[in-house]
Amino acid sequence: MTPSLTAGPVVFAALLAAAAMHAGWNAFLKVRLEPILAMTLITAGAGLIGLPFMLILGPPKAAAWPWLLGSIALHLGYNLALTEAYRRGEMSQIYPIARGGAPLLTALASFALVAEPIGAQATIGVVVLGLGVILLSLSGRWNVATNRGAIGFALLTALIISFYTLTDGIGARAAGNPSAYAATLFVLDGLPLPIIVLWRRGASSFMKLLRHTRQGLAGGAMSLASYWIAIWAMTVAPIAVVAALRGTSVLFSVAIATFVLKERFRPVRCVAALLVMGGILLIR
Repeated sequence: MTPSLTAGPVVFAALLAAAAMHAGWNAFLKVRLEPILAMTLITAGAGLIGLPFMLILGPPKAAAWPWLLGSIALHLGYNLALTEAYRRGEMSQIYPIARGGAPLLTALASFALVAEPIGAQATIGVVVLGLGVILLSLSGRWNVATNRGAIGFALLTALIISFYTLTDGIGARAAGNPSAYAATLFVLDGLPLPIIVLWRRGASSFMKLLRHTRQGLAGGAMSLASYWIAIWAMTVAPIAVVAALRGTSVLFSVAIATFVLKERFRPVRCVAALLVMGGILLIR
């Protein structure tokens, strides 16, 4: 299937829904459980939900497996980097940085490595949206001395996001069936973190997880649905456009951080939000 140069109305709406779900499951990493345990619960929950789909859909084509295995390694790095960032900083600080640079990095990589063209208006939209997301990232009052580690892990997360987005975009196109690719990815991605936690923390850690099974399945379902939509979208729209629209999740994350987690809201984020919305309209 040849991707179009823009995001159609169905793809556009689906990606906005995916962005909201992505911010939702990230918020779960900041409540009740230690971030690494929460992430373990979410990845395991997504893997369990994805298992029946994998059995029904079967494996992706052989050509997709190198990309799939590479993606699993990148997702493990992403999970570890993101949870370490959340251990050190607030969601309103970490999430915009982790998501902020990723759309522009992904766009540059897709242009250079995939040679994938997009329309002129959509290109401007990607840039405007990316600038808005970056402004959201910089709008907090950071204490560099105490948050250097959090910033570093958030930037590392952004870099890994751009790598795995491009990897999964190419892999899903090679798979023949993006749903088969997504289901297999989530099942296999649900294995490494539980093994690492069991090795480093022991069986007692899993007793804590069992008390939050319902939340883990809810977070896993949001994680699975959010990225499943993105994987499908990258087979019908340019990877750069999909990455940019996924970046709108920072708007939802700011709302969650402000109204649910009660973190401080800063007025400059209103300007950043207008840039994000302007970018969305240009892409659409």
